[in-house]
Amino acid sequence: MVKKTKINKENLVALFMDVVLEHNEVPKSVYSFAKMNHFEESEFYRFFGSFEALEAAIYELFFENTMKTLEKSKEYKDYDAMNQFLSFYFTFFGNLTANRSYVSKSLHLEMGGLNHMKKLKTLRKKFLNFIDELDLGVIDIKNKRLDDIKDSVVNESYWIQMLVTLKFWLDDDSADFEKTDLFIEKSIAASFELANTKPLKSVVDFGKFLFKEKISMR
Repeated sequence: MVKKTKINKENLVALFMDVVLEHNEVPKSVYSFAKMNHFEESEFYRFFGSFEALEAAIYELFFENTMKTLEKSKEYKDYDAMNQFLSFYFTFFGNLTANRSYVSKSLHLEMGGLNHMKKLKTLRKKFLNFIDELDLGVIDIKNKRLDDIKDSVVNESYWIQMLVTLKFWLDDDSADFEKTDLFIEKSIAASFELANTKPLKSVVDFGKFLFKEKISMR
């Protein structure tokens, strides 16, 4: 008799990721997924209502693991907002890189599709809460044309920046994803300069970088 697999949220996620990578597709049904991994279908529903919910939880776990890592760092707590934001990006994309085969399979879509993917919905919520805590969206308005910008709009721009970075990382074939590291540094520096209406040296520098890499923003 085959021994039943002990099920919890974490090993359901691990089993699901393995199945997707080994079979190159999402399981046909919860029943077949449970059967191939030797547990009862009802056990799955104790943690997730669907594969869609499980997929969203995977990206939520990437976020939570990132925050746990940062919170263990004494240096992180002393950083200013920009360096905390950079630390988040590098740690988060480090987590993605450790699981690149799955993430690439899961997210390799056109850029226009990423913002509408339900599997990123929970990540988006967590990310925007993180932005609020960093207070990145509070702009010292020095330009009258920006008077009507709302915090929610500013925060949404940071989410779009995350999606653009995801797209760049998915397409990056440089050694150790060095180009993505440069992309992160330059894009965040540029976004902070724009937010504070400082001289736009970093914005111009970032624009030159994008032109050089010939990234498609479609």
